Amino acid sequence: MTRAFLVVMDSVGAGGAPDAGTFYNDGVPDTGANTLGHIAEACAAGRAEEGRSGPLRLPNLDALGLGAAVRLASGAGMPGFDADPRGLWGAATEVSRGKDTPSGHWELAGVPVPWEWHYFPDRFDSFPPDLVAETCRLAGTEGILGDCHASGTAIVDALGAEHLKTGWPICYTSADSVFQIAAHEEAFGLDRLYALCEALAPTLHAMRVGRVIARPFVGEPGHFIRTPNRHDYAIEPPAPTLLDWAAGAGRETTAIGKIGDIFSMRGVGRLLKGPDDAALMDHLHQRVAEAPDGSLTFANFVEFDSLWGHRRDVSGYARALEWFDGHVGRLAAALRPGDLVIFTADHGNDPTWTGGDHTRERVPVVGAGVGLRPVGQVAYADVAASVAAHLGLDPQGHPQCPGRSFL
Repeated sequence: MTRAFLVVMDSVGAGGAPDAGTFYNDGVPDTGANTLGHIAEACAAGRAEEGRSGPLRLPNLDALGLGAAVRLASGAGMPGFDADPRGLWGAATEVSRGKDTPSGHWELAGVPVPWEWHYFPDRFDSFPPDLVAETCRLAGTEGILGDCHASGTAIVDALGAEHLKTGWPICYTSADSVFQIAAHEEAFGLDRLYALCEALAPTLHAMRVGRVIARPFVGEPGHFIRTPNRHDYAIEPPAPTLLDWAAGAGRETTAIGKIGDIFSMRGVGRLLKGPDDAALMDHLHQRVAEAPDGSLTFANFVEFDSLWGHRRDVSGYARALEWFDGHVGRLAAALRPGDLVIFTADHGNDPTWTGGDHTRERVPVVGAGVGLRPVGQVAYADVAASVAAHLGLDPQGHPQCPGRSFL
C-alpha cells in the first residue's frame, strides 16, 4: 500500500486563468493576476524587503517544478526560477464559477460546484432586511453592526468598541459567498457566537451562501486581536469527495487546518487544528512520520491568504513562501517508498493586485514521490482522480468525478 498527502497552499496562484476577465477586484478584471509570478518580480526588484531581502528563494519547490509550472500556467517566468524539474509538475485550471475556498477545495477533491453561489454585492447595507432581522432575533439584540464588505481585522478595529458597548454582533461579507460574524469571546461569549452562526447557517445555505464564519476576537479598544477559534459553517459538498471515497474504503483520513470545516467533516476521520500555520506544519510532519499505509492526509495552510494576500502584503507573502519551502525539503525527504505528496492551491490572491479579494488564476501542481513527471495542463478534479488512483481507489467508481488520473 501507499500513502497520499494533498497539501493546499491557500491562494498560491500561478496566473493564466482563461476566464480571469470575468472576475473582478474593485471593478478591475483579474486578467493578468499572477500571485507567484508577481511576488517573484517584486522580490527581484527589491520591493519586498520587510523582514526579508533579495530575490524570492524557494529552492525545494522550484526543484520539484514550481517555476516550470508557473511558466506553463501563465506564459510568464518567475525571476530566478529556472531549475530543471525533478518532480511531478503541471498547472491546474478550475471550472467552478467561483474563486473561493469551497469551490477550489471541493473541485480538487473531485466535485466541481454545480450551482452559482449567492453573493452580497452591495458594499454597504449588504444584507437583506429579513436576514438582518433573523440575525437579531437569534442573537437577542436590537441590531447588528457592520452590514458591509470589510476586512476582518479592519472592521474589528473600527467597530470593536461599539460592539462592546452595545453587545451587537459585527456582521460583514466580501467578494466571496460568505456571511461573517465577529464578536468578543468574553463579552459576547464564544459559545454564544458559535450557536448564532450554527443557527443562521441553514438560512444562508438555502440561499446558496457558501459559509457562515464565526470570527472571535479578544482585547480592548485599540488592541483587539482575532483568536484562533474561528469556525466555518460550510454548506456540504453536493456529492461524495475524495475524503468520502477514502473513508468508504476503510482508509484512515486526516484533515489538517480548515479542511474539516470546508468539507463539513464528511469523510474526515481525524481533525488536527492549531493557532497558526506553524502548528499545522508540525501536524503535517507528524503525519508524514506516523500515518499508516493506505492513508490520506489533506492539509490547508491558510495564512498565505488570510494574513498576506487579502492585506496585499508582498513582503509578508514572500516570507511565508520561503518559510514553507524550508519545510518542503524535510517533508519530501521523510516520505516512504511509494508515497505521494502534492502541493497545490485553491485559487489566487495576488498581493500586488488592486482591491483585497481573491484573484482568478490557475494553480501550480507540484509533487514528490513519483520521480520526474510533467503532467501538463490539468483540471482541478484530475488531482482528486490522481490521488485516488495512487491510493488504489477507483475514481471511475465515482461517476460524479469528472477528473482523470495523470499518474
